[in-house]
Amino acid sequence: MAELKTKATTASAEAFLNQIKDDATRQDCLAIAKLMKQASRAAPQMWGANIVGFGSRRLKYASGREIDWMVIGFSPRQGKITLYLPGGVEQQTARLKKLGKHTTGKGCLYLKTLKDVDTQVLKELIIQAVRTTTESAA
Repeated sequence: MAELKTKATTASAEAFLNQIKDDATRQDCLAIAKLMKQASRAAPQMWGANIVGFGSRRLKYASGREIDWMVIGFSPRQGKITLYLPGGVEQQTARLKKLGKHTTGKGCLYLKTLKDVDTQVLKELIIQAVRTTTESAA
């Protein structure tokens, strides 16, 4: 079985965020980090080279494979910011309708900029993801 490439590292999340070249993206990422830190009550930690994660949990797949993974996280990607919100972000249809410009994928929310979204709704989505993820782990 292949080893998971994305793991928690000792690299500085703060240094990673501060080196983002685009000022608007850097400011958006710092704001998202603040929201995620408040919601998860966990310090930011780098997962791999470019994912900022918050908290840690043990995932067990139906196959029996187990991995350590973040509770929530995000990554500045080319042209968008990817938020990793496990626990069924796609099922949050009422909140997503109020959020603003975004797209979703399996457990992911994609934003171009925070200016395009209602940050209070984003905060609610993040809190719900933490709640769902930590309740399912209990």
